[in-house]
Amino acid sequence: MFQNSCRLSFVTFLCLLFLCRFVYSQLDYKFYDYTCPNLTTIVRSGVWSAIANDTRMAASLLRLHFHDCIVNGCEASVLLDDTSTFKGEKNAFPNRNSARGFEVIDTIKANVEKTCPSIVSCSDILNLAVRDAVFLAGGPYWSVPLGRRDGLTASETAANRDIPSPFEPFENITAKFASKGLGIKDVVVLSGAHTIGFAQCFTFKQRLFNFNGSGNPDPTLSVSLRNNLQNICPNIDDSDTNLAPLDPVSTSKFDNIYYKNLLNNSGLLQSDQALMGDNRTAAMVYYYSRFPLLFSKDFGISMVKLSSVGVLTGQDGQIRKNCRVVN
Repeated sequence: MFQNSCRLSFVTFLCLLFLCRFVYSQLDYKFYDYTCPNLTTIVRSGVWSAIANDTRMAASLLRLHFHDCIVNGCEASVLLDDTSTFKGEKNAFPNRNSARGFEVIDTIKANVEKTCPSIVSCSDILNLAVRDAVFLAGGPYWSVPLGRRDGLTASETAANRDIPSPFEPFENITAKFASKGLGIKDVVVLSGAHTIGFAQCFTFKQRLFNFNGSGNPDPTLSVSLRNNLQNICPNIDDSDTNLAPLDPVSTSKFDNIYYKNLLNNSGLLQSDQALMGDNRTAAMVYYYSRFPLLFSKDFGISMVKLSSVGVLTGQDGQIRKNCRVVN
């Protein structure tokens, strides 16, 4: 019986070893080293130019990447235009008139195609661009595993369903992350992306004037922040698309001030401030507010985890020549 048990354990070990190698082979940090050795230089140059022209672009690319990966995985479906056969994700409620950065990816893709035609996927370009955007904004640098292929379709319905909303209860948001294999720590870490960028007034205006239908402001919102936001977002419909900084202290610098804002009841979005309403996440907020290097390290880890959600590899999907349309 002991010998049979040993044989079974050894067979199990071999199966697990093969499986680990198979999973690892799906993405590779050196995937384009021989087929497109100048890839990272081309991408970084394109991102640098974009941010030099528009400091908001770092946050826009970060948001674009998240909205891609959280909907059917990281397969660049968010970049697809609508066709006669499907309604894409660009006009889904979370993206309509707010998702930005498509032209940046188009430009980088065109430059990559000149050097390495039909080699590099739009999904990999987006993943590299986001890493460089965060780094150029003062954030961490992480190694990006590559080898993704692009999806063949997109879904407006899936985007409306899967992308977390700032109006949702905290439990709904964590459930959406969990459905993609992302834990509660990833929720807290990736929410830290709101250390850069802006939000339209309609995403938080009810906190200023009519919180939960009470006719009064959100009592958890800092009074000084509320007064400032009411000037930016007066209680009229015309102010809905006005922009307010997610982190007014350091709008374009990637740092850990976001977490310090939450400790001071100065989270802009209700979904951000909700992190302080759960003992588990509140402890993490406090931790990251004190240790910026730890936040940087964990952010890179969570971004690699996010960028591995639902990837297409091997013969699945395709390498789009134009990120907006299927070949």
